[in-house]
Parts: sequence; structure tokens; C-alpha cells
Amino acid sequence: MFRGAFKVTLDSKGRVAIPTRFRERLDTRCEGQLVVTVDRDQCLLIYPLPDWEEAQRKLDRLPSFNKVARETQRLMVGYATDVELDGQGRILLSKALCEFAALDKHAMLIGQSNKFELWDEERWNQLRDAWRSQDDSSDEGAPTAFGTLTL
Repeated sequence: MFRGAFKVTLDSKGRVAIPTRFRERLDTRCEGQLVVTVDRDQCLLIYPLPDWEEAQRKLDRLPSFNKVARETQRLMVGYATDVELDGQGRILLSKALCEFAALDKHAMLIGQSNKFELWDEERWNQLRDAWRSQDDSSDEGAPTAFGTLTL
């Protein structure tokens, strides 16, 4: 499981280092083979290859007549890029991926259980602050796509 928030830096070639604490786990889980794709929220998603393959199977099963499903498939599968951890624990992001997520130099890597999200640091901070300032008292027990949200 990947969890935590980490400030990371993209170098001039578009490489970003995965925190050391996850490298051994990634080596064991997927031999350093990852897939990077885009998310509608203008961030990148970084999956270990086996987890991406499962996600893609789910995407492939979405109804092709549903407009939102087709758009999601086009974005996520269309931008999906195989990457590999190099000897220094870095991955190389394509220019297209960096442009989609408006990544420049400073970014945030956010652990999300079976994947990471990679955000432009400024955008992450703005969204995080907006989420934190929302009055969520009316959301207690709110229905979500995954059932009722009660933490």
C-alpha cells in the first residue's frame, strides 16, 4: 500500500524520483515496471504494472455507449505510458504527460493505496486548502459511487 504525501522535484528531462521507502516494494510488486496515465482532475496516476492491468480491464468493461465512459477510456488508456524505475529510483515522464498535469519543477506525490497521484505542487496546495475549508458537516453519511461515506 502506498500512502503519504511527498514533495518531489522534476529535473530538466522530466524525471522524478520515487521516495526510497517505496522502491523495494515496487521492485517486489512489479520489478520496477509502472504505468503513468492522466486523471480528469489534472494530475497523473502512477500504477505498478499489475494494478494498471486490473484497472485497464475495468476500463475495458465500461459501456461503450456511455459518453463519460468513452471519454474516460480515451484519456486514461490513450495517455497510458509504460515507464521503468531507473537505477536511481526515478521515472521519466513524457512531455505530453507533464503538459497535461501542468507539471514544471515542484510536484507532490500522493500515495493512494495501490497507486500514486502526481500533482503540480501549487495546484495540489490550492485544491487541498479548498477541500479543507469546505463545510463538510452535511456530507456525513453521504452517498458516493462506492456506497455511503462514513469514516
